Amino acid sequence: MTNKKLWGSEEFWGLGYSWDPQWLLTPEQGELQSKLIDLCQSTLRENAVESDQKRLFPRKNFEALATLGLLGLLVPKELGGLGQNHTCAAMVVETIARYGCPSTAMCYTMHIGAVAAAMFRSHDNSTIRNLMKRLDRDVLIGTLSYSDPETGSHFWYPVSSGAERVYGGWQVRKKASWTTSGGFADWYVIQTTSPDFAGDYSNLSYFLIMGDKVKAEPSKWDGLGLRGNQSGTLEVDNVTVPKDHMLGPVGDGAKSNDEVVDPFFLMCSSACWNGISLGLIDLAKRHTTAKKHVDVGMRVCDYPTIQDYIGEALIDTNTCRAFVFQMAKALDQLTKDCDWSIHKELTNLPRSTVLHWMWQVKFAAAKNVAHVADKMLHACGGTGYKPALGIERYLRDGKAGWVMGPTNEVLRQFVGKAVLLGFESLDYWNQAVNERVLQNELKKLDKKGKQKLAESRGEIASTKPRQ
Repeated sequence: MTNKKLWGSEEFWGLGYSWDPQWLLTPEQGELQSKLIDLCQSTLRENAVESDQKRLFPRKNFEALATLGLLGLLVPKELGGLGQNHTCAAMVVETIARYGCPSTAMCYTMHIGAVAAAMFRSHDNSTIRNLMKRLDRDVLIGTLSYSDPETGSHFWYPVSSGAERVYGGWQVRKKASWTTSGGFADWYVIQTTSPDFAGDYSNLSYFLIMGDKVKAEPSKWDGLGLRGNQSGTLEVDNVTVPKDHMLGPVGDGAKSNDEVVDPFFLMCSSACWNGISLGLIDLAKRHTTAKKHVDVGMRVCDYPTIQDYIGEALIDTNTCRAFVFQMAKALDQLTKDCDWSIHKELTNLPRSTVLHWMWQVKFAAAKNVAHVADKMLHACGGTGYKPALGIERYLRDGKAGWVMGPTNEVLRQFVGKAVLLGFESLDYWNQAVNERVLQNELKKLDKKGKQKLAESRGEIASTKPRQ
């Protein structure tokens, strides 16, 4: 590929390839990136403005992505896909967010996660394999629906869900508080408690639900940023689905979470935040090198303060990019370049061994994009405050990073707690008793207080006289 980054027929006005880790890409991936940048220039970037202004789901952008085979990016070549790996997935999401449309990048992230969840247990499932063959041909957009209105960013805890065995399949119910592409996706991967659920919320299963079986309210979506991603409520109201619409065996949901859903979501969403950071730096470079103060004869970029802003923003962003691509390469090595056949052995879960590294990736990228957005706005001054330059839209889009589940508050506590107390202390499903806290609180009670507590727990009969 050429060393000169092109924007249409001219040289790109932002950062050139000198600031991109091109050595990480194979020639095939580099060629795909070049084609995708061209597609962003001709189609995706213009549609991004429309999606933002009208809260419009970017289906036109997905139709464009399908022309490059990108909906089947992770689908094996024998099923008609591109058969690409984690590194390529990270590059594609970053490229879409940077040069094209962040809303599309986030919707695509959820599509990639859904494809990964489906491919994970596709080996003996002809329904899934046939769906994967049609992704690009029929522009079939997938998404994940794992949140719950009762547990917020603790999305792995699906209180408002369930499934039952019925004749010929499963009856599934699900309520979700946030579902990207909700009401617009053609197929959904949802997580519920298992059909044999008996109070243990770690007993999870996941299902394929087609778009005509869900209830959504996309008209209510009105986010600060990522306004095209239509992330809103979703309900699956006791829908009966065929037996092969359960992905994997009963109780496989927790394994799916740790092995594919979380690693792909954390990697690709982080690539999205990095892409937004780079898009902001690109815009700031174009503006500050063109804007001149005639009174002093200097361009904005000639001021040391602006140079400091840009330099720090790029160094921090490339640090986050290096982290994303390092972990993408690690995932490639663990899975033989995303070879889905390794999962024919149900206990082969290599990605889950580095999940705690993926938590750190997301935290760093989401933290960085908020800082870069503010500083690039400062660098561009009043012009950056106006929508026309594009800084304002990217700033709003980037603010979603910190609060998107798992939120950065959740992730930093996960990491800190695991470091200090061990992974077993994380207690995802609220089953372990914290004896230190319990004993400390109990010692504060006097005899009457302990008796009252025992009575409230039904451990002893009340000593109060009956009326």
